[in-house]
Amino acid sequence: MFFSDERLQFFRPLTSKYREQIVECLRLLHGRLYSASADYGESLRREQVLDIFSEALQRAPLLDGDEEDQGRFKSSREQAGWILNTLVDHGWLERQVDQVTFQSTYPFSRLGRLFTQSLSEAIAHSVRTRHRNTRNTLNALSAFADRGEVYDLLDAYEFSERIIADFTDIIAELEERKRQLVREVEQRQLIQEASEQFFEFMEKRFQPDLAIRLSADSVERHREHLLQQIERIRRKPTEWKAHAERELRRLAPELLGDTRSSVLWRLLDHIEVRLRNAADVMLPALRRTLQSFTQRADIIIRQLSYLHSQQHTDIVGLCRELASLPEAEQHQRLAAAGELMATVNLQLIDPAQVQLRERRARPPIHSLMLDPGLPDDDTLNELAVQRRLDQAFAINAGSLRSYLQAALGEGRRIDTRDLPIQDARDLLAASHLIELAGADHAAHGLKVRIEPSGEVLQDDFFSRRDGFIIELESNDHA
Repeated sequence: MFFSDERLQFFRPLTSKYREQIVECLRLLHGRLYSASADYGESLRREQVLDIFSEALQRAPLLDGDEEDQGRFKSSREQAGWILNTLVDHGWLERQVDQVTFQSTYPFSRLGRLFTQSLSEAIAHSVRTRHRNTRNTLNALSAFADRGEVYDLLDAYEFSERIIADFTDIIAELEERKRQLVREVEQRQLIQEASEQFFEFMEKRFQPDLAIRLSADSVERHREHLLQQIERIRRKPTEWKAHAERELRRLAPELLGDTRSSVLWRLLDHIEVRLRNAADVMLPALRRTLQSFTQRADIIIRQLSYLHSQQHTDIVGLCRELASLPEAEQHQRLAAAGELMATVNLQLIDPAQVQLRERRARPPIHSLMLDPGLPDDDTLNELAVQRRLDQAFAINAGSLRSYLQAALGEGRRIDTRDLPIQDARDLLAASHLIELAGADHAAHGLKVRIEPSGEVLQDDFFSRRDGFIIELESNDHA
């Protein structure tokens, strides 16, 4: 169980009014322990953790706080100690005591580190090559097909799952940015900031990630190669696939849902389904979301540009001012405005810019169809012979049923060695008779059970053929 022992109230620190401060403490501690600048050979003691938490408290605000609560902690140091004890009590951090020096260190618990990593990545701006997952899947499948290492197949299975997750994250990010753009415009209506945010997103987010995802790393581009690698693995020799199946069951027993099913086939089917969903569902959804985002940004920027250009041109106020004036003064002002607007603007064309271009004649296109005429006698004879051959070796379902009824007579069971062969049509029917066990014939009321007799037959027509027992299961032969 997840909520047990010290994790019984695991998420309680993130539900109080100090949740923003606690989250900032966790992020700063996670960066101190696991970021690129961390000293991995050092274990943080209590005083060091309190210093980190005190720094984090200066950054994060107190949510839903009131004036009476401000005096609960005398200093940020005291609040940092309370946060440290809270995180230890609820399973985010662990208290480890050195048996030699008797000093306590406070590392993350396993689940605490995983959840804190998610909180850090939610606002992190580090460079991630998420658009590489499609190519990583293809490379891992190729490596598995070449070397047979099951770890490569497990990597391909994990990369294929990240393809769908990355699409979902990007679509959610676009929707959030669209809502944020509308919200900021409604609050401030600043054309400069709205334009800068849009173009910043296009330059820093679209160009390095989305543009590559829609072109170089497009699922549609690599889909055919991925399916070829999957089919290549499925066509491997039986011994090769059996060895891979044993290794998969040994290394990943949690993937074995049923002992009669194949883990190898299950992983390949899941990868194929994820590729199909990514290409047919998620990629069109991403394109629609991106188009909606750019259209919304274009509309908002156009509206703000129009409002910004019209802020010094108050047509409605000018009309109201004219309406309040006497009629004579109205005519005087309108006549003066008309004289200013009726000026003649004469512009002459530069003769040096005038060039007479010779019109090119388009070559005629001959689209008439030529009549090939009647075919010659040799062609007609060849077509007639081919038609006769096709008819001679053609047999339909009705002929098979009629032949079986004639062969059975009043009986219900017959051996294929006793089938009568009088002409070429009987020979064709006898060679196709086992097809009567198909579902199409059963739909017409003929239910036949065919079992191998275990004999190898030889006669005037076949040098070697297997023997079968044909038995009717129903009296309805129609």
